This record gives sequence, C-alpha cells and structure tokens, in this order.
Amino acid sequence: MNKALRQRKIRELVENLEVSGQLELLGLLRKAGIRVAQATLSRDFSEIGVVRKRNGQGYRLVLPEDATEDIIKGLVGMEVLSVASNETSIIIRTLPGRAHGVGSFLDRLRSPEILGTIAGDDTVLVIPSSITKISAVKSYIQKSLTQP
Repeated sequence: MNKALRQRKIRELVENLEVSGQLELLGLLRKAGIRVAQATLSRDFSEIGVVRKRNGQGYRLVLPEDATEDIIKGLVGMEVLSVASNETSIIIRTLPGRAHGVGSFLDRLRSPEILGTIAGDDTVLVIPSSITKISAVKSYIQKSLTQP
C-alpha cells in the first residue's frame, strides 16, 4: 500500500474511532489489511500531525484541527529527556523513537536562529544560525518545549 493511502486510512480511523494509542491503531490497521512498522507509523503521525490528547477516559489520538499548540508542545516536551550544548551545537536527548517528532516540532517553529535539525532515534542535533547564539537558542528550545 502506498503512503498516501495508508495516511488516509490513519486519518479515517483517528477521526471516526476513539483510538487510545499507536498499538491500538496498529491493530486496527492490520484488521484493515495494512501492515506497517511502528517506526513508519510514528513518521506518519509526525507528517499528518496526529498527537495523543488526554480526555476524561484516558488518552485519545487526535488530528491537528482537534489539537491546540499547547497540547502539541506539552506532548513533545514530555518526550525530551535533556537539552545540552557545547560551543557549536545543541543536542536534545529524547525517549527512544521520538527524536524525529521533536525535530519536526522544532523545524515547524521556523526560528531564524535555527538553521536546521537532524534527528536519529533518540537524539536531535540542532544547528544554530551562529555559534555566538548557542546559549540563546538553547534557552529558546527549552522554553518552546515546556508547557505554559
């Protein structure tokens, strides 16, 4: 199955059902005849904008139109374990498998102080626009990842 069809099915399931998390969604996709790896599903979530939102009964997957910026910020912030820097770059350590989502979140902030991010499995390399701004960019990132 191609990516566009898979992502359309993900949207359909998230919009029409109370899906609590990735494992449940993986099962629903399998029942629909779609085999997908958890890592691929995580990338799809990042591209589509699917996030986990707390409701009265627990958690539910929602699409961007249902999620506010603060919810996304809070979820991304929970995935970050540490933010460290040296003279040239900033490293963000995340929960396993979550670096891509954190990197995408930072890229979407479109800060002129950040040239870009490179994400692995549990580490994001943040490249600042200037090494003279390392401290300011690190503070900006930490502020951007904390709930208001």
